[in-house]
Amino acid sequence: MQIARIKLSGKDPKELDNISGEIREVAKKFGVDYHGPIPLPTKIMKVVTLKTPCGDGTGHGNATFDKWEMRIHKRMIDVQADDRALRQIMRVSIPQGVHVSIQLKD
Repeated sequence: MQIARIKLSGKDPKELDNISGEIREVAKKFGVDYHGPIPLPTKIMKVVTLKTPCGDGTGHGNATFDKWEMRIHKRMIDVQADDRALRQIMRVSIPQGVHVSIQLKD
């Protein structure tokens, strides 16, 4: 039997948990096997810049920096590939900042 591997990624972990809960409910409703959601490692992207355009800092010899970071959270769910269940999963509403990929595996 084929398995659909659904990968979710986005900035807000609560949105990912809500979507994965909806996918779980669809799988339970149609009686197909599922595994997950499995949390994958969070990707942290950091940007550090000098605050002043001249590069001198505060004037006392020490430079001051601004630090920003963005975290990308990921979840993975394996669902048994049933036509009716996959059609219903495709109808789940996905928020703007969430990326979804679905792969079929043997």
